[in-house]
Amino acid sequence: MRAARLIKMVLLLQSRPSMTAAELARELEVSERTVTRDAQALSEAGVPVYADRGRAGGYRLIGGYRTRLTGLARGEAEALFLSGVPTALREMGLEDAASAARLKVSAALLPSLRDASRTASQRFHLDAPAWFKEPETPELLPTVADAVWDDRRITARYRRGDGEPQREVVRELEPYALVLKAGAWYLCARVADEGPSRASFRVYRIDRFTAVAVREERFARDEEFDLPAFWEERAAQFARSLLRGEVVVRLTGEGVRRLAYTVDPQSAREALAAAGDPDERGRVTVTLPVESEEVAHDQLTALGPEVEVLSPATLRKRFTDDAARLAELYGV
Repeated sequence: MRAARLIKMVLLLQSRPSMTAAELARELEVSERTVTRDAQALSEAGVPVYADRGRAGGYRLIGGYRTRLTGLARGEAEALFLSGVPTALREMGLEDAASAARLKVSAALLPSLRDASRTASQRFHLDAPAWFKEPETPELLPTVADAVWDDRRITARYRRGDGEPQREVVRELEPYALVLKAGAWYLCARVADEGPSRASFRVYRIDRFTAVAVREERFARDEEFDLPAFWEERAAQFARSLLRGEVVVRLTGEGVRRLAYTVDPQSAREALAAAGDPDERGRVTVTLPVESEEVAHDQLTALGPEVEVLSPATLRKRFTDDAARLAELYGV
């Protein structure tokens, strides 16, 4: 533990002109007294740590000293590529590895480039969770993440989301990858007993895992597995699987323009492409796939007078009732 702290202290001093005892204590999460003892230990070991006295004093390395302890461990290198997603790193338990990796890279850079991490962080930040939704970290995420990074099989108990909240299944999985989508964590995994076919890859919401046991044996990863392509395909399939109903609507020109902003954009584009020519008033009739009548009512209400629902009759009646209530409310 102390050896790792001493190495980190050297790397910190190598990456900056000087640091006060308070700054080092904050970075190393120790007391200033411990910093003083560590600096003495480094000096006795031959590392030229020099202490400047006084109010503006601090610690620095002298004589152009540079350590060669900047080689990245595998875990640090992998975490470095995720360093633009600090919340995700923290939730997966990789924050310390990423911090060590960034420090080693900073120590290896030329002095003129050592502020690169600061200037980059001032110019880009990824905020993954959706608006108006408090993100919750799944309790089992760190365990699953460890298995993903180490290519170890897991035995997982999973609560299905098919309308039977008490129904759970047990699967032996080969955990390939993690995906963070709008604040929700997903695991892309292959079912171990279904063979190497593409169909054996599934997507699981990690907050539905109720138990996860990491196995000792590792699995042989399919090097041709393309995570971005797989996720794009499955996400599109999922979005389409929700669209189980249809409504027929008549849109004004403005309604056509705004349709993709109120319903699934791909479905809107396909529905408009399949529509016929506008009528004499410039209105277009389209058949639109929707998740349900309730969802369609909420979505299409945003279009106001730019849409007229033609069918189903029950949805048209909802809008008729809405119009009557609005007329009464505004005294029309």
